[in-house]
Amino acid sequence: MKQQEKGALYRIAGPIVVATGLHARMYDVVRVGNEKLMGEVIQIEGEKIVIQVYEDTSGIRPGEPVINTGEPLKVELGPGLLTNIYDGIQRPLPVLIRQMGDFITRGVDAPGLDPGKKWKFTARVKKGQHVKGGAILGEVQETETMIHYVMLPPDKEGKVEDISSGSYTVEEVIGKLDNGHEMRLKQHWPVRRPRPVGRKLKPEAPLVTGQRVFDSLFPLAKGGVAAIPGPFGAGKTVSQQQLAKWSDADIIVYVGCGERGNEMTEVLTEFPELIDPKTGKALMNRTVLIANTSNMPVAAREASIYTGVTIAEYFRDMGYSVALMADSTSRWAEAMREISSRLEEMPGEEGYPAYLSTRLAQFYERAGRVIPLSAEKEGSVSIIGAVSPPGGDFSEPVTQSTLRVTKVFWALDAKLAQRRHFPSINWLTSYSLYRDTLDPWFRKNVAEDWPALVNEMMGILQEEEKLLEIVQLVGSDGLPDRQQVTLEVARLIREVLLQQNAFHEIDTYSEPKKTYLIMQTVKHYAGRAYKALEGGKKLQDILRIPSKDTFAEVKFTREYEGFIRDIQKRMDAELGR
Repeated sequence: MKQQEKGALYRIAGPIVVATGLHARMYDVVRVGNEKLMGEVIQIEGEKIVIQVYEDTSGIRPGEPVINTGEPLKVELGPGLLTNIYDGIQRPLPVLIRQMGDFITRGVDAPGLDPGKKWKFTARVKKGQHVKGGAILGEVQETETMIHYVMLPPDKEGKVEDISSGSYTVEEVIGKLDNGHEMRLKQHWPVRRPRPVGRKLKPEAPLVTGQRVFDSLFPLAKGGVAAIPGPFGAGKTVSQQQLAKWSDADIIVYVGCGERGNEMTEVLTEFPELIDPKTGKALMNRTVLIANTSNMPVAAREASIYTGVTIAEYFRDMGYSVALMADSTSRWAEAMREISSRLEEMPGEEGYPAYLSTRLAQFYERAGRVIPLSAEKEGSVSIIGAVSPPGGDFSEPVTQSTLRVTKVFWALDAKLAQRRHFPSINWLTSYSLYRDTLDPWFRKNVAEDWPALVNEMMGILQEEEKLLEIVQLVGSDGLPDRQQVTLEVARLIREVLLQQNAFHEIDTYSEPKKTYLIMQTVKHYAGRAYKALEGGKKLQDILRIPSKDTFAEVKFTREYEGFIRDIQKRMDAELGR
């Protein structure tokens, strides 16, 4: 720790304060006022140091001391991250509650990792072995289901002079290098600096989400980035929570950034109760929650995104696949706008700072599929950022800046939500630029004709949109029989494939095989219906076959393969082979 230097408060404007008599560098962490509120240097103007404070500044006065720690904002990384719930600057909320009850008072501090808890460490390197930055030194069984790999910090290197297995706290020395560096279970890392990697890889495997509309029409690659914008009430938070619960990532980092307190409370109370479908144990065993609600100080909201992505990168470096949910980046951008206005910077579009696009790009660029420095196995960070455009206007700056850097756009639609179509993803405006890259994976792991089926489903939905414009003019009876069948096939796609009940114990998750069989059955019905029409069967008889109406029950059926075989046989019988 560097020598701490003292200055004095000169000016206070909400979360932005100015200090004098202080020598500081950009992004140094400082302690402000008599209560030692945590802050960060964001601007230097000659003798004046501009600081954003992560806590409420009401009541502090000019003249109070300001202490520079000489260190940037860092997070503690080590055993104890999983199952934990943090605020935006990595203070564990359960610890804060024990210290002061339900309301967090100012100036309180708590270490990110429990300094008193002992962990059983098993060393994997030996005395005399040369280790480079990022090397795995040993492992700790952090939770019932997850092994925590203890790594050498990326910026250290040397020959192991001493290391031993045993029970240690995160503070205790587990070994030494020949250059004098003491190894511990934990390490610190500045949140604004991306952790280095061996090399980046192409995203070639999907993040399987268990949500049919995402996995089939708009897949996201592991190590990819997605934006999920939508107006109030369209289902952003539920969609994010579904992705956190069911995606096939090894580790989940959920950042509630500026969301309403009651929504975040639901997450905090619901997640500890959830069972992981992979292991049958608690889902929290592989989850880190960062809660920064809309009534918390705006500066900490800005920091929460960086805290979350640094923790995600740390688990990626162990060789895990990590999914980071940021809900929502709009609130983060609003925090930047508020701080920018207090700094009296020249505003950009809609008052946002001119560097909004750069900051968003820097955040999303930290996603990726990589070979870590340890080079033992590949890891990835997939980032899914929710955006809350005012009034659902996708032309506003945050949505547009996000679209420039993300490759998947899951557009939530208020009209679909009003019609109780959930998830309310608009299939005409959404897109995924990973489709071609991921097709070989789906061909190999699900079915050879998966890409062709997906294209067919999209083609029918696009044709439906054109036909509906004609229907509004002449009514559906004015359409030719074949086009009326197309409308019925499109209805099946919408109601069986795209709609999914997040609160139903079976329909909440749909594995790729089930999604594939649903698409195949829709195609089967379409083929039989067109053939029956050509064979002279009446349109009404084709549209009213009982098996088609029973088909929707597949969503709520566990033994879906037998059910679908039966439905296809009944369709054959009712429509004629």
